[in-house]
Amino acid sequence: MFSIKVLNETGMTKFVAHGEEEVYLVATSEYEPGDRVVLEYSGEPTHVWFQADDAMGASLLYITGNVEVKIPFGEQRTATSHKAFIGNCHYLYVKAATELEVKQYRNHAINVYDSHENTTSFPHASANVETRNEAVFAARNAIDGIKANSSHGEWPYDSWGINRDPKACLKVDFGEEIVTDQVVLYLRADFPHDNWWKEVTLEFSDGSKVVAQLEKTGRAQKITFPEKTVTYVELKDLIKAESESPFPALTQIEVYGTIR
Repeated sequence: MFSIKVLNETGMTKFVAHGEEEVYLVATSEYEPGDRVVLEYSGEPTHVWFQADDAMGASLLYITGNVEVKIPFGEQRTATSHKAFIGNCHYLYVKAATELEVKQYRNHAINVYDSHENTTSFPHASANVETRNEAVFAARNAIDGIKANSSHGEWPYDSWGINRDPKACLKVDFGEEIVTDQVVLYLRADFPHDNWWKEVTLEFSDGSKVVAQLEKTGRAQKITFPEKTVTYVELKDLIKAESESPFPALTQIEVYGTIR
């Protein structure tokens, strides 16, 4: 049983819809500060397609409980599509994913509705540092599916910024075991403003590590390795190239694999 609700700042329900396998909700008013979308679910952890905004589309998520998406206002909108959550008509939905959709070989590192507060929908990205704690440089940007990387500072050029910290580390938690054999990185490539990492390390939940050499490019950089069964991966030990710029950053990380 699923429910989708739009709640206001005080928790009052503005719109709601319920259903078993799939639920559709049309919210017919403009959002106000403090509003949030809530997907209510109380069953066993499961995989769903969830769309909290029609401009952002749906993500295939592994959920373990209720999922909350705060409507962004002010500075938070710098990392959000200019069309998202705008206007007086919004189409939201959730539906149970099929076994084929769940088990196919796919990117397990995409969740357009991730946030710092998220603990119930996966994948979830977190980091030990984000540039000036600004939304446009948050860890979640590295799993939002947007690969525009020739600029920085505003959507769609959002990225994970490390605030010049050589000990910066990004973690992508899948919430469950996946079998992976490939990670793809898209470095931010606003050259010459940006620097880049010539070497990075992937450390997995099973304790194994993969060290990879990278190039100065905005194109996809594929890192392949023997299959690993893991619940998370960390991007760490980021060694930047010898360049005058102190600003390396990550636009996107993709983690490919299956669920057995």
